[in-house]
Amino acid sequence: MTTNKRASDFVVGLTVLLVVVVLIASTLWLKQADLGGRTKHITVRSRDVGGVALGNPVVIRGVRAGRVEQIALGDNDWVVLRLGFDREIELPNDPVVLLTASSLFGEWQATVTSRDGVPPDKVLKAAIEEARTSGDTLAGAVLPDIAQLTAVAGRISGDVAQVAERVQVAFDDAAARELRESIRNFAKLSSELARTVNAQSKNLDKISTNVQTGLATINDAATRLNTFSGRVDSATSRGELQTIVTNSQNAARELVQAAQNLKALTDRLDRTESNLASAVARADSVFAKANSRDGTMGLMINDPGLYRQSDSLVRELRSLVADMKKNPKRYINVRVF
Repeated sequence: MTTNKRASDFVVGLTVLLVVVVLIASTLWLKQADLGGRTKHITVRSRDVGGVALGNPVVIRGVRAGRVEQIALGDNDWVVLRLGFDREIELPNDPVVLLTASSLFGEWQATVTSRDGVPPDKVLKAAIEEARTSGDTLAGAVLPDIAQLTAVAGRISGDVAQVAERVQVAFDDAAARELRESIRNFAKLSSELARTVNAQSKNLDKISTNVQTGLATINDAATRLNTFSGRVDSATSRGELQTIVTNSQNAARELVQAAQNLKALTDRLDRTESNLASAVARADSVFAKANSRDGTMGLMINDPGLYRQSDSLVRELRSLVADMKKNPKRYINVRVF
């Protein structure tokens, strides 16, 4: 009897002990207690946490790596979260935390990503920049969930409906006729523009041909200039250009000397001209006096009677000379004693 009682007590005690162990293990499993010290924690601060709750998963590069262990209100209207995950997991470079909805049923998660992986949303980036600190606390921000996006989409659809209604009111039969007329005018304008383009394309072809001809001429001139430059370079290297320059300098000096000699000769000619003018004036004065009847020479030149008398005198002298040659004794009488 006593032995059976002891066996029953032992079974009851063992059962109670097993139940306690199971309860403790279940509690630790439900709380995901870190019994081996393999969990590390990071602190995140954000202005809002959206629908994030305790126990929500922490996701790194799409893989569940931990859970949200604590959510508390901080100073200056900040919300502070503590995330726990395995120590062997490495965080991305320059990490930030995005609090996002993971499904349509209200489930949320904390996604750890690099700052470069943040979506290009100005409001989101501004919230992350505002939450940055100089310590180990990471910056966090809430991505818009499906409900917010749906509300925004509803507002957008309402605005689109209002715009469509206004367009329908404005676009009546008169507007349709005006639109058709505008389309016809646009077709005519397109035809005119096509004809103009065709006409101008021919002119452009001519201009292109002229441009090509001009370019060919320029290329020819450049080739000639290059040849001339080569010749000048060759002449410079052989000293011919220096010789030409020296000869030009010598010729210039000789021209200057010739110009000086010519100037001196001109001065001499000026003086000679002055003397000749004076002599001509004097000769003119002499000729004027000779031409007048006042002097002896003037009378000899201008008096015909004197000329006739002189001519008669000359004839008589000739006759006398002839008679002296014929009868010399009549004029010369030589006696010798």
